[in-house]
Amino acid sequence: MLAGANVVLPTGTVVGGQVIVDGTRITGTAPETARVIDVSTHWLVPGFVDIHNHGGGGASFTSGTVDEVLTGIRTHRLHGTTTLVASTVTGDMDFLAQRAGLLSELAEQGEIAGIHFEGPFISPCRKGAHSEALLRDPDPAAVRKLIDAARGRAKMVTLATELPGGIDSVRLLVEHGVIAAIGHTDATYEQTKTAIDAGATVATHLFNAMPTLGHRHPGPVAALLEDERITVELINDGTHLHPAALELAFHHAGADRVALITDAMDAAGFGDGRYWLGPLEVEVADGVARLVEGGSIAGSTLTLDRAFQRAVTVDRLPVESVVAALSANPARLLGMDDRIGSLEPGKDADLVLLDADFALKGVMRRGEWVVDPQLG
Repeated sequence: MLAGANVVLPTGTVVGGQVIVDGTRITGTAPETARVIDVSTHWLVPGFVDIHNHGGGGASFTSGTVDEVLTGIRTHRLHGTTTLVASTVTGDMDFLAQRAGLLSELAEQGEIAGIHFEGPFISPCRKGAHSEALLRDPDPAAVRKLIDAARGRAKMVTLATELPGGIDSVRLLVEHGVIAAIGHTDATYEQTKTAIDAGATVATHLFNAMPTLGHRHPGPVAALLEDERITVELINDGTHLHPAALELAFHHAGADRVALITDAMDAAGFGDGRYWLGPLEVEVADGVARLVEGGSIAGSTLTLDRAFQRAVTVDRLPVESVVAALSANPARLLGMDDRIGSLEPGKDADLVLLDADFALKGVMRRGEWVVDPQLG
């Protein structure tokens, strides 16, 4: 039993609260033999859920071996991410299908929550750190190939829905229970609304890799922010977004429609240097990843504990709103909120312990300490 903390629950924060863990689950009643760990002055929040993550710890989810992928997963667990969706980047279709097979096995083993395909069905006008030579229109047959290769473990596909086949592909994804995400898009406001009406429910890293918000041509940003059916991804690393843009998104979408993500690449939790993001070389300097050729931002080196701390200390967002964006909202989006995303009896014992300054001190996943707080 963890006692004395500020416990963030779906109903609000309980000061001097407690969380009881029995085996792999949170329970409402403590066994008589329960060990009590005093976590006074600390914060207890649910384990973080990252729905957009390309790697970490020097390892890539797009190209690494099974052991390397596991290294990336474990790196993010050390930073509080107890549930993770592995994201790929644009590549040859046969190669992506092969990667889907490898990643689906890890999903079946419970190491990841599923697969996110970011590309190749994106706009060359907004390609960011994706190889233009490998981009293609979102033909439903090609989209179906990746879904089938994932063996029921595909969770999300990012599309430029204005491209030929885009709307039909959104409908296909919805039919197969896969999230259709609008991103790396050059769509107009009207085209974006059409995609939402067809069933798209996520904005891939809002503001990034899409037209800016304009007063005569509002573009996708306005459509995505205003529609209650959309969850907006935000990368809160201080590089991808100005604090005012973050505040704008939280204000207009509301805290229950934001998912804070990392969009992390290999260097997350590892360090500066040269890396590969798919077929493209990346230089990481001072924690910022950019393509060697062209200089585009190439994912991030963010971990979700840093995103949390920045959100509450720099951006001054309410702790409860940040917890929703890091845990409850992405869990609900994945259809996993019956098991994860909040500190409630019956759910997995996934939790993060933070000190009074919101620095990470402990991580528990399914009842076992990944990072032991060693509080005595």
